[in-house]
Order: sequence, then C-alpha cells, then structure tokens
Amino acid sequence: VQLQAFGGGLVQTGDSLRLSCAASGGTFSRYSMGWFRQTPGKEREFVAGIHRNSNTDYADSVKGRFTISRNNDKKMVYLQMNSLRPEDTAVYLCAADHTILSVPLKRSPLEYEHWGQGTKVTVSS
Repeated sequence: VQLQAFGGGLVQTGDSLRLSCAASGGTFSRYSMGWFRQTPGKEREFVAGIHRNSNTDYADSVKGRFTISRNNDKKMVYLQMNSLRPEDTAVYLCAADHTILSVPLKRSPLEYEHWGQGTKVTVSS
C-alpha cells in the first residue's frame, strides 16, 4: 500500500489542524494505521493509531486533544489535532501495518511496514 500524508502547515498555539493520509493499492481495511511524528535528532514517536477493527490508541501527550479516524471506503485516515502546542511541532507521518484482528494495535514504528512521506506541522507560540 502507498501512503501520502497532507494537511500540515503553520499554526498558532491553541489552533486546530486536520491531517489526512490517502492510501492506494492493497486492501485498506486489512491495515491498522498509525500517525507518528519526528523532530530532528529524536526518534520517531507514536502519536495515535487506529486498528482495522477501529479501536484507537493515543500517546499520553496528545490524549484528549487529538482524534484519529478512518474511512475505509475512501481509503483515508485522519488526525484531528486541537489545542495545538509548540511541542507538537514535527513532521507527521502516517504508516500502515498489515495485521489480523486478534493482534493488538502497535506503537513501535518498527511494526509498521508502509510509510508515507510526512507532512510538516509548525506551531508557533
């Protein structure tokens, strides 16, 4: 499956932004999807994930502010980001994990086989 993330930009503290990730190829409904973020010199960080069964998981740092969702018919996954903070500044990447229903959602980037190119989010103070 090929992934393309978009929707990033420059916003101010407290603003909202919605990231989108479009998938092509493969059977999208068989993938769990994740959003990760990366800043220079730091490891790729799990932000949010949505299982193929639609269960969700969030990093503590974004819980209550970010919402992940998916539309299998459109082969899209979204990340609604509210109450943005300067520390949310990063390149955001979407990823896909071909998995089975009984396997829980994963947080390690090593578990995801497919990656998009990333979209940059900058939150100014």
